[in-house]
Amino acid sequence: MKIKRNKMKDAFINYHLGNYQELAREAWKKTRKDDVARRIRAKDYTLWSASPDEIVNRLGWLDAPGQTLGKIDHIRKILAPLDEKKIKDVILLGMGGSSLAAEVFSKVFGARANYPQLTVLDTTDPAAIINIAQKISWDRALFIVSSKSGTTLEITSLFHFFYNETRKRKGADAGEHFIFITDEGSPLAKTAREFSPFHVFLNNPDIGGRYSALSFFGIVPAAIIGMDVEKLLNNAKTATDETGIMLGAALGTFACQGRNKLTVHLTPRWKVFGDWLEQLIAESTGKAGKGILPVLDEPVGDVDLYNKDRVFVFFQDENDDFSRIKNLNATGHPVITVGFKDDYDLGSQMYTWEIATVVAAYFLGVNPFDQPDVEATKIHTRKMIEARQKKKSAEEQRPGFSNADTSIYGDITGNTLTDVLNTFLKQSRAGDYICLQNYLSPSAEIDGAVARLRAAIFKKYKLPVTHGYGPRYLHSTGQLHKGGANRGLFMQLTGENIVDVAIPEDLNTDRSFLSFGALKDAQAQGDWRALKEKGRRIIRIHCQKDAAIFLKKLTASL
Repeated sequence: MKIKRNKMKDAFINYHLGNYQELAREAWKKTRKDDVARRIRAKDYTLWSASPDEIVNRLGWLDAPGQTLGKIDHIRKILAPLDEKKIKDVILLGMGGSSLAAEVFSKVFGARANYPQLTVLDTTDPAAIINIAQKISWDRALFIVSSKSGTTLEITSLFHFFYNETRKRKGADAGEHFIFITDEGSPLAKTAREFSPFHVFLNNPDIGGRYSALSFFGIVPAAIIGMDVEKLLNNAKTATDETGIMLGAALGTFACQGRNKLTVHLTPRWKVFGDWLEQLIAESTGKAGKGILPVLDEPVGDVDLYNKDRVFVFFQDENDDFSRIKNLNATGHPVITVGFKDDYDLGSQMYTWEIATVVAAYFLGVNPFDQPDVEATKIHTRKMIEARQKKKSAEEQRPGFSNADTSIYGDITGNTLTDVLNTFLKQSRAGDYICLQNYLSPSAEIDGAVARLRAAIFKKYKLPVTHGYGPRYLHSTGQLHKGGANRGLFMQLTGENIVDVAIPEDLNTDRSFLSFGALKDAQAQGDWRALKEKGRRIIRIHCQKDAAIFLKKLTASL
């Protein structure tokens, strides 16, 4: 198809597929032959599996735009008293699907005048937690505890900490500063009712976490910051199933042909939408040795830096470099361009990509609604925590390399930092990717240093380099890392906890046997062990001093 500049008046998805055009046409024919559109609407689990397990009770998202739209008056009525409380700071405690949509809405739309500011806290990093605790106005703070299962370790720990801190300041009125979003019958729903919270929103239990953006999990926080949620949901209702089916059929078919690195370029304003897409696609497709790896925030490189495992998606704006799209297409890479009218097109984009993801999973032959390999990290993390609780020493890793400020763990060789890193990375082959699993305290300075490290690795090894903060990535790409093809080289980045915060054992108590720093360390080591069990190539690089300087040295060593 000829590439041309599109006027940005209407939303669109265009395909510039070159030699892959006929392959896509055959995929689209297959969706019609197999009656995919009707079977999705009929909630036919046999599209993905012979067994209905974790499918028939995960398809409620198909009806979410209309169902949630019908509850907007109810939501607004419940939230109305917040005006009188003059809430200033809203802190959402969540992980993965229970938090990512809210983060998208918060960063894209911000807060309207006279509405509170929303901050998503999805980490166990003690410095990040202390930063939130120090900057909020406790008298005018509202916490949203957001968890589908009601058992997520990180969310429970954050809830205990912030509830107890609120109780110290507000006494018996502490519950009025908390809203809960969870499933009916979850342990969190039971706990919430025990102490007079502001409200408990019970979500449709037939909606899985990563498909919950247009349910209470995304829409309640959006309403609190003053978004026009009716406009968002009505926009979602305009999305046609056929648009998502065509997109998913193309992506799934290309992945089956080895083009499974979905390289997404977003406009600066929509950059955060990539994090939501990453979880949706990676956790839904990354299993049974298959999967589509989203590649976000990748530095722009010459076309000869890309291998034949790429598909490019460009979310367009008026300032796009269209010559780049033409060059990629001319060198054989499939390119898909996406246009949108305004920010409320997030509604239709979210619904379209949900449809696309389940259709891509259909072509890959995997169940998009389960996450069978996530539990492995949780098991190892629990073992380490239990050992700590019983005051037993967990088996310690010994570094294979160390100097004054760095220790490196894993199957490594070399006498210098340069030798160790390059020997590890030289194991890579065509079709691989490199993943930075970052357990350092998040900050703008660290973000910049990581971006420079990614760019250096990409330029030298010509492979996709992904990045995620831990433990957040465990609820996003962690499933694909362990359940997808053995194509990743994993570099864990860990450091000393400069500060730490105790996790209360329960509500209304200061007793603690575990800190957030210890929990974060256990999660890093738990994922290390789970990846090793899967035969993944992994090293852990531990910084003992200044993290930004440490990352600069890593970059220079390449």
